[in-house]
Amino acid sequence: MQDAKEEIKSRLAVEDVVGQYVELKRSGRTLKGHSPWGVDKTPSFMVSPEKGIWHDFSAGKGGDIFTFVMEVEGISFREAMEKLAAQAGVDLTKYSGGDRGVTKRKLRAKEALELATKYYQACLVRDRAVCEYVFYQRNMNRGTVAEFRIGYAPASGKALLSVLKKRGFTDQELDSAGLLNRFGSDMFRGRVMIPFIDTTGNVIGFTARIVGKGEPKYLNTTETILFNKSRFIFGLHNAKEAIRRHGFVVIVEGNMDVISSHQAGVKEAVATSGTAMTEQHLKALSGLTSDIRLAYDGDAAGVKATERAIMLAGDLGINLSVISDYHGAKDPDELIQKDPALWQQAVENKIPAVDWLLHKYEENLDLREAPAKKQYSDVALKLLSYVHDEIERAAYEEKVAKKLGVGVEILRDKGERLNKKIEQAASKRYLKQPKTSATPDHIKKMQDSLLALKIYGKVQNTIIPLDPPTDATELADLELVFASDHENIADPNYEVEAADLLTRYNQEIKREKIRTLSARLDDIDEDSDEYEEILRQITDLQISRI
Repeated sequence: MQDAKEEIKSRLAVEDVVGQYVELKRSGRTLKGHSPWGVDKTPSFMVSPEKGIWHDFSAGKGGDIFTFVMEVEGISFREAMEKLAAQAGVDLTKYSGGDRGVTKRKLRAKEALELATKYYQACLVRDRAVCEYVFYQRNMNRGTVAEFRIGYAPASGKALLSVLKKRGFTDQELDSAGLLNRFGSDMFRGRVMIPFIDTTGNVIGFTARIVGKGEPKYLNTTETILFNKSRFIFGLHNAKEAIRRHGFVVIVEGNMDVISSHQAGVKEAVATSGTAMTEQHLKALSGLTSDIRLAYDGDAAGVKATERAIMLAGDLGINLSVISDYHGAKDPDELIQKDPALWQQAVENKIPAVDWLLHKYEENLDLREAPAKKQYSDVALKLLSYVHDEIERAAYEEKVAKKLGVGVEILRDKGERLNKKIEQAASKRYLKQPKTSATPDHIKKMQDSLLALKIYGKVQNTIIPLDPPTDATELADLELVFASDHENIADPNYEVEAADLLTRYNQEIKREKIRTLSARLDDIDEDSDEYEEILRQITDLQISRI
């Protein structure tokens, strides 16, 4: 894909791409502006049109148009390339070094989903009962319905299928897009349709709410070639400009909370769309802002979700805050229906996530009792282990110690003992399973190369015993692996290369199995039956030809 990258760069000037996000002014041979991440008081963002690069001295970031779009949009290289290719009018399929089938399937899926969205929008305005539900029961205005492209799927079993087949789509293409159920009928029926829109503006799936009574209340698109729930952030396409402008993001629990929040004027709201927050979600959002505010319910599930988010954020060096004053409402959507101004006020009245969580623990425990004090200290110390700033952690330790009525040194000593136990347990697990917790890097690279040859090199004669991934991002990564491995090779013989690589791969797998089994022997009694069995397995592997 290097040729495609260069073609895009030749058509798009760096100042034009950056200028879509940053107001630039000429300063000699360079252009200057304020950081799009809002971390400078004086212009510290530089663009060099001659070299085609940019650098943000306040944020410590820089690169070309691809790295800029990746950083400012919080997207992958592949997504940035697709976005810039669309702007430049470059057809990426012409530059694919291997099988163009995956690219074509993705394009057809996008086309089908776009047409489905327009069809659902048309169905909504034609159905008076559904309009009553959307505009009056859910209190959405026309601007919100248009902004989020909300529609309605008719209750008929094959209404959408019929329309799209007339437009030339096959069952297989519609299934790849997630529009068919296992019986070959429409996946969504009798539901208000809310599209999943990625950060480049493409529809990649739907969340669908039942109109009236029925289960499940919400039905989401399953994993497809386009949609991955662990990476997708609902509402980010609509929210990213507000997030960059105001410097914060609000993570709510439900998609309807997002829509209500945007209608109420808080357009920085997003959701993780029916799944727990993942590291990928936090990484994408932290690329846009360092001010991440959680608006979860205050029930047990909300407490657990906040605790998990703090742990993930601690590992990534991100500080979180919590929005919690709902004035008696159970969630943001209910609060907004009560008074949108109260929601705007709540968003401003954030508190540090650790403080909020410690307070929740205090509410549920009677700290006059010794067992409760022990329980509180255990959960508090576990939480504080994810606070990596020494001064901040020391302040929390003093606060917790005061709450427990003990000296801070006693609390720190207990923390050190707990950490030692955790380290010892982790060390024992590692000794017992020294190599099986993760695939070694060199074997993983060989697996990726084999899969790339299998998929994009169309290798058939050599049987590669690896299942291709179904995740669209992983498939795109393998396409890049294939292009990188073969772009400078004239007339490559993929069958020969695959056979040779498979032989070396099997040898490495065998060596890895022997190393793993040998390490296990250190923890087993030499006179035991298990010791003899492992020795036999090692011997069998050593004499085998594979």
